[in-house]
Amino acid sequence: MPDESSPATTDPSRPTRGTGGGGRRRKPRAKRSKALVITACTAAGLVVLAGAGAGFLYFKLNGNLKGVDINAALGPDRPANVDNGSMDILVLGSDSRSGANAKYGQDGGGARSDTAMVVHVYKGHRKASVVSIPRDTLVTRPTCTDSAGNTVAGGSQQMFNTAYEVGGPACAVKTVEKMSGIRMDHYVEVDFSGFKKLINTLGGVDITTQQAIDDNKSHLHLAAGKHTLTGEQALGLVRTRHAVGDGSDLGRIQLQQAFMKALINQIKDVGVFTSPKKLYDLADTATSAVTTDSELNSVNELVGFAGGLKGIGAGDMKMVTLPVQYDPADPNRVLPLEKAGAKVWAALKTDQPVPASALKGSAGDKGSAGSVVTSH
Repeated sequence: MPDESSPATTDPSRPTRGTGGGGRRRKPRAKRSKALVITACTAAGLVVLAGAGAGFLYFKLNGNLKGVDINAALGPDRPANVDNGSMDILVLGSDSRSGANAKYGQDGGGARSDTAMVVHVYKGHRKASVVSIPRDTLVTRPTCTDSAGNTVAGGSQQMFNTAYEVGGPACAVKTVEKMSGIRMDHYVEVDFSGFKKLINTLGGVDITTQQAIDDNKSHLHLAAGKHTLTGEQALGLVRTRHAVGDGSDLGRIQLQQAFMKALINQIKDVGVFTSPKKLYDLADTATSAVTTDSELNSVNELVGFAGGLKGIGAGDMKMVTLPVQYDPADPNRVLPLEKAGAKVWAALKTDQPVPASALKGSAGDKGSAGSVVTSH
């Protein structure tokens, strides 16, 4: 168990399933950490872009990268690969407690995807939509194959984040593709320690809190005002929920989205190209922090990937949560709003903006938690 006095640690136990009705989501006693990850891969590509000409740097960074062959694992049973100039990326934050992540609690037998986002980059690569999928969403999980080659039966009413737990990245991708009808072009994942290292290597992330945040559960205590967050504090911020909004997981997603915008702004303005050491340290950290699909598993591919994203700033990203409602049988779970969700996926599939009407009745985009943090 983590020491309660240590900063930004995580209670490893699972939330207790409740029996109450709908409405506000209850505050479970425990939670798992969240890690925002899309900018890690972008940062890796940006710094490699400036240094890929050096042979040592190229081979060192290439050796850092970890890849998963999603195409081979899933085979032909996937949505059509529509080549219309857009791109869809599944971004996951993994909550494994093994190795360097042991300080965040005991490993309950397998990692879960604690943060999940579908990032749709529109044709022209000047704008993007980000759809967050709550970890506790009850979905129909397809039959998958785990890393040992064993078949894992699917089923209805399964928590979304168990897909990664039972079948790894390929099962997470397969579950999202079955939900959305959209083929994922790429996959990016980072864990607790990788997230912290990336923030520390950047020199922290500048944010402004509009109110004080005092959350003993995430060990985060910030006065209202300007802050430069360390990696530990940043991890605490994207985990916190008890001191922000109504204390729900959905409010925490809004907080994560606000932090992600600040992080993107920081990376775009970090000025690493003026410092060779900063350039190398950031490239080394970012390439070590991420696991990608095999098509991004090289420096050259990352350069091309990052080049396609570098024109997208925080103001060019529309961030929403998959339309959901609280489960009337269990306030610690959420149910997809099928018709509204279909509108979201249909918009992305046709490279259109997410319509406001799709989010109107959703519990995911209500509340003011996202306005607590801004960049400065």
